[in-house]
Amino acid sequence: MRILVTGGAGFIGSHVAEKLLEQGNEIVILDNFNNYYPSDLKRKNLDKIKDRITLLEADILEMERVKEAVKNCDSIIHEAAQAGVRISVKQPIKTSIINITGTLNVLQAAKEEGIKKVVFASSSSVYGKIHHLPFDENHPTEPISPYGVSKLAGEHYCRVFSELYGLEIPMLRYFTVYGPRVRPDLAINKFMHNAMKNQPLEIYGDGKKSRDFTYISDIVEGTILALNKGKTTSYNLGGGNKVTVLELAQKIKEITNSSSELVFSGDVQGDVQHTSSNTEKAKKELGWQPKVYIDDGLRKYYEWVKEAKNE
Repeated sequence: MRILVTGGAGFIGSHVAEKLLEQGNEIVILDNFNNYYPSDLKRKNLDKIKDRITLLEADILEMERVKEAVKNCDSIIHEAAQAGVRISVKQPIKTSIINITGTLNVLQAAKEEGIKKVVFASSSSVYGKIHHLPFDENHPTEPISPYGVSKLAGEHYCRVFSELYGLEIPMLRYFTVYGPRVRPDLAINKFMHNAMKNQPLEIYGDGKKSRDFTYISDIVEGTILALNKGKTTSYNLGGGNKVTVLELAQKIKEITNSSSELVFSGDVQGDVQHTSSNTEKAKKELGWQPKVYIDDGLRKYYEWVKEAKNE
């Protein structure tokens, strides 16, 4: 198959593109290499595959370039987005334009090209206010950040395009993804690098917030299963590793044998208190379940960071 991966130079997108190539697919990547984090890191993400892909350096807000990207494609994995809760609190309009209008552009281009399968990368941020844990897909969606709102709006557009135009669009609610090439702004990356240098680990709030951490290989597998088997519905993809931020910091200190001090600073607006995933639906309908436990995943990530530093 010829598959378009939007945001394919990013953390998750580049891993998905690599695996799809391994499986014998033809890959087109659309990425604008924006400056949310250093673009040279994104270009490095493609080092292993850059000679085997078609790369279009363009923005999902540029409709004509999106139409160019989808040409002759069989399906789309839509990973491109303005990521990050904190930046969405500071710049809600930017987040809205990229994540909502950009997604609408991808869906419209898919419709016009006659593409019938689009996988949409959503987020556990759509849940927001907690009514019960773990979150199942029927949990109320009351996001508390502009980022969560933008992802939920994207899901609604996916549903409407499916109902009106016959596209099949699985919507994947990712839960805190980590692993090699993780975004540098995420706590797990900052903790690991600072711990290796015995520098302080900064924790926002009291450290009691918890996240369901999901290793990148599990996310890649779930995304590709959704491409092959998913229907127009939402699926939780979570690792089943509910760990507090304080516990995460301690685990990383132990793995790295670090003497880093833990320092606490002000809480972050728009940050949910807890996330925890019920993944029974993905197991039943996609045949997916996470395989990498948090301790093993952190060790894998630590080994990768050490290796990357020596390159």
